[in-house]
Amino acid sequence: VAYQWAKPVDPCSPSERVAPPPESRYHVVAYDYGIKRNILRRLVQAGCRVTVVPSLTSAEDALALNPDGIFLSNGPGDPEPLETQVANIRKLIGQKPIFGICLGHQLLGLAAGGKTYKLKFGHRGANHPVRNELTKRVEITSHNHGFAVDPDSLNPNDIEFTHLNLNDQTLEGFRLRNHPVFCVQYHPEAAPGPHDSHYLFDDFVKLMSENR
Repeated sequence: VAYQWAKPVDPCSPSERVAPPPESRYHVVAYDYGIKRNILRRLVQAGCRVTVVPSLTSAEDALALNPDGIFLSNGPGDPEPLETQVANIRKLIGQKPIFGICLGHQLLGLAAGGKTYKLKFGHRGANHPVRNELTKRVEITSHNHGFAVDPDSLNPNDIEFTHLNLNDQTLEGFRLRNHPVFCVQYHPEAAPGPHDSHYLFDDFVKLMSENR
């Protein structure tokens, strides 16, 4: 069942002072593949009104909610059996801005024609160095996944790699060249966890603003 989420990040924490969220200017439909509540809080904190929908919600039903953007959440397990979810994402590409995290990143990779594989050693914990290939800035990130997107399976004419894991060189993020779509494998919202990648939620808001 779909539901609304309106709670922002708590205004104070031991490690950072959080300002009140801005007025909600953008409507985000968030697919729940196993979504973490702090992702929802971060979306609200960035100025979004959030409607959470079940993982099997059709692309048509999601678009009927008239969102400004689509969010694809984290979740467990192997992404390859999730054929219905991948087919829905493929229909959504080009319709609205899309942001994916973790499993959402893997499903976007499959929807874009790529493949995924099981890591020999899964990524777990809160101290993984990831380089932003656009800024060359290294971010300390939180991970919890056992699968990854195979970069060699993606067409470089259609996809730009944006983030790289410095421990094992796995692909940690990409964006589509011709559509407002981007994703990361790690958890920028981690709580507790590093704060280096909170900017990705602002990037999503900017994409929605530019494509309204």
